[in-house]
Amino acid sequence: MLQQRLQLSAVRRGLQALSFNKPAVRFASGQANNIEAQTESTAGNDEAARRAKGGLFLRTYKPRTPGVRHLKRPINDHLWKGRPYLPLTVPKKGQSRGGRNSTGRITVRHRGGGAKRRLRNVDFERKIPGPHLVDRIEYDPGRSAHIALLTEKATGKKSYILAADGLRAGDVVHSYRAGIPAKLLASMGGIVDPGILASKTAFKGNCLPLHMVPVGTTVFAVGSSASRGAVFCRSAGTHAVVVNKNEETRDDGSKVMTGKYVEVRLQSGEVRRVSKDACATIGVASNIHHGYRQLGKAGRSRWLGIRPTVRGVAMNKVDHPHGGGRGKSKSNRHPVTPWGRPTKSGYKTRRKHNVNAFVVTPRPRNHGKRRSNKA
Repeated sequence: MLQQRLQLSAVRRGLQALSFNKPAVRFASGQANNIEAQTESTAGNDEAARRAKGGLFLRTYKPRTPGVRHLKRPINDHLWKGRPYLPLTVPKKGQSRGGRNSTGRITVRHRGGGAKRRLRNVDFERKIPGPHLVDRIEYDPGRSAHIALLTEKATGKKSYILAADGLRAGDVVHSYRAGIPAKLLASMGGIVDPGILASKTAFKGNCLPLHMVPVGTTVFAVGSSASRGAVFCRSAGTHAVVVNKNEETRDDGSKVMTGKYVEVRLQSGEVRRVSKDACATIGVASNIHHGYRQLGKAGRSRWLGIRPTVRGVAMNKVDHPHGGGRGKSKSNRHPVTPWGRPTKSGYKTRRKHNVNAFVVTPRPRNHGKRRSNKA
């Protein structure tokens, strides 16, 4: 028994000696699927190793206050720490911050307050050809994905675009919406070879018309028509896949598009037909771990301009049809909005031929009981 105790004490001393050699974590640490923790100082150095593992890496904090006990943030040490490029920003001011329309009425509830913002003018069309140098990757308060500040090499003009996952400062991106450059066409011998063309253009962050994107390629910031910019897959971590281009194989083995549309499968599983000249950016929208963050406290939602959401059964009868009464009861009534419109049972999802078929009739005051005619 004494020998076992001596062995246990020796093991404990060894563990203490090992613990003294570890670097101390002062404020924050990176966490990968709750398997291993990394210190804040080394969080930005081993980004390539984290991406190779494909794990979920969130930054957690020591619970010094209740607000940071459950706080979790994606590790984005590559973001620009300074102010945005001011000529491409507009201040977000006025009544539109509170979910109000031009007449001052609230059309979107639970919005208001929050920190001051400047809207970034993001280029969703990307019609300017030529190489563009990525100056930096920035946070955008108006969207969940990150944006990239570009500088056109020919003219030095600045512009903002949606950043692809893995895009970093110093990279060069191109836009081929105006057509195949003459230099690239000459390198292929004057004939468009789809394989060579894809190997020279389908790089992360490049913007291509959909008829130039190979089938099976992952894209984001997808447009719907040739005259519009990107409308699909613009949020953080979203992407689409080109599934069909309606091509026919010639006798020499080359493939030529015969239709006007390209079929794209969105993340919801929906397959959409969009114009073959619509834009698409190669890759996945940046900030892919945005959906796993935890704000940690209610005040952080207020900083983002999100006001509290109150249940209808917790209100008074004058404020909501579910309010009033005793206990947690909505008076045996089907779920409705604050204005009395049904919200479930297929009311919103079912298609109806007559839009005005549904009429909300008020309940009688006597609840269907006949009054007695007394003399």
